[in-house]
Amino acid sequence: MAEIKDDLTNEQTGIINQDEIDSLVQEKTEAGIQAIVNSAAVSYERLPMLDVIFDRLVRRLTTSLRNFTSDNVEVTMDEIKNARFGHHLSSISSNPILAIFAAKEWDNFGLLILDSELIFSMVDVLLGGRKVGISDVSGEDRGYTTIERSLIETLIDVVLKDLSKAFRPLSEINFEYERLETNPRFATIARPDNAVITVKMKISMEDRGGSIELLLPLATLEPVRELLLQRFLGEKFGRDSIWEGHLATELWSTEVEIDAVLDKKIMDLGDVMSFEIGDTLMFNSTSESDVYLNCGNIPLMHGKMGKVDKTVAIKISEILLKKIDLQDHSIDENIIDDQNNLLEEKNQNEEVV
Repeated sequence: MAEIKDDLTNEQTGIINQDEIDSLVQEKTEAGIQAIVNSAAVSYERLPMLDVIFDRLVRRLTTSLRNFTSDNVEVTMDEIKNARFGHHLSSISSNPILAIFAAKEWDNFGLLILDSELIFSMVDVLLGGRKVGISDVSGEDRGYTTIERSLIETLIDVVLKDLSKAFRPLSEINFEYERLETNPRFATIARPDNAVITVKMKISMEDRGGSIELLLPLATLEPVRELLLQRFLGEKFGRDSIWEGHLATELWSTEVEIDAVLDKKIMDLGDVMSFEIGDTLMFNSTSESDVYLNCGNIPLMHGKMGKVDKTVAIKISEILLKKIDLQDHSIDENIIDDQNNLLEEKNQNEEVV
């Protein structure tokens, strides 16, 4: 009876052996490590402005390619995703052209990847070829001729100009073509494990076409990362004329405390601590000395002290704070002019009776 039980298989008993347990644990461990690695990459979804920029690129590129080919060209966005540079480069289809370009102002590089279908379709359109037979030619695994490379370089210049214009509202940047490569190993612009953002666009010309892929390392976009975090173009506190007018009105009705300073005297702390009621403190000022009017630590004006009826009064002789420094205050220039004009009018009307 015991021998019969020993001969039962794992499927019959429902019990798994140690090897199967180790295999399951290893699969879960690899999945967890891969998840941690992938989480280190910054998703393009965290950079909302990229969608706006790439949408501008598609619209501009559609118009530019129609003018470039004199044909009905449609450019559509296929996908935007983030990946690892090395993994994405190894997944490129055979016989592509890789164009390396430089972002001069950002001191880094980017990559354009054109598949063979787009290359042969574009060459055929530019040279006036027929609309049939492109799929047969594009399947050939051969090198590109000098004429084909020259035509593709012209196409790349058109794409890079539109890409620069798409980024222009966000940052002043010029993407400049560097060189062409047909072997992905010679188009290394980043470390294999560096995160990149890839934008794949479909270009169709009636029955012909292909795809072009834009690859931007996150290190290239780092100089404008803060701008890419905006949810819409020019996101900031915009100018509100109604609020500015209300603020200016409330500022003029704000109550401030003005101190009249007769004189200042520097004394030892010991002398100050020894003061008693009835002591007399002597100053150097006279009845003809100027009295300074301060708001906090800011001197506003000074004048002569006198008496009106039974009240002490000060006749202003000079305004110390006449103009507001534009470099030290981020206030609109028109508001400052209005404030200065109003201040001058008040100074002209203010007299001590």
